[in-house]
Amino acid sequence: MAAPTQKNNKAGKPGGKEAQPLIIAKTPAEEQRLKLERLMRNPDKLAPIPDRAKEWKPRAAPEFVRDVMGSSAGAGSGEFHVYRHLRRREYQRQDYLDKMSDKQDKDEEYLNKVEQNKQAADERTAKRRKKRDKLKQKKLMAKKAKLAADAEKDKSSDSSEEEEKEKEEEDEEEREAEDDAEAPSFIMGRK
Repeated sequence: MAAPTQKNNKAGKPGGKEAQPLIIAKTPAEEQRLKLERLMRNPDKLAPIPDRAKEWKPRAAPEFVRDVMGSSAGAGSGEFHVYRHLRRREYQRQDYLDKMSDKQDKDEEYLNKVEQNKQAADERTAKRRKKRDKLKQKKLMAKKAKLAADAEKDKSSDSSEEEEKEKEEEDEEEREAEDDAEAPSFIMGRK
């Protein structure tokens, strides 16, 4: 089934390609596998990528028609075939122009739709951004109000703490004075 091929393996010439067995693919899958194996033998080598097939384009319509045929008598039997080919070519050209105009319309419609979608997305994004900014402002204002309240509380608590300390000291002095007055004289060391 597989016969080795001899390319550059002549006696006396060192190196060259090693002999590869000739394998004939029986199925499309096997053919694909063989192509992949051949590509993967040397992964550094660039893979051949075929160019895109050129789109069929009809010949341009003639600017000046030299052999105008009429429906008058005298036209030979061979003229019918010429007329038929000209007519077929003109129909193909018109079909091509119709397809191209349809394609342009669809492309333009697609671009318009993409633009509309982009505009709608931008509007949604702007609306959501506005909502996020509003929430951020609300949180920031709440935070500022809380800090202001805490600062106010600290100021008032500092002053109130001082007032409380003063009141406590006064109360203590009063208690001591009361205790002194109520205490029996023998406890105090008085006789």
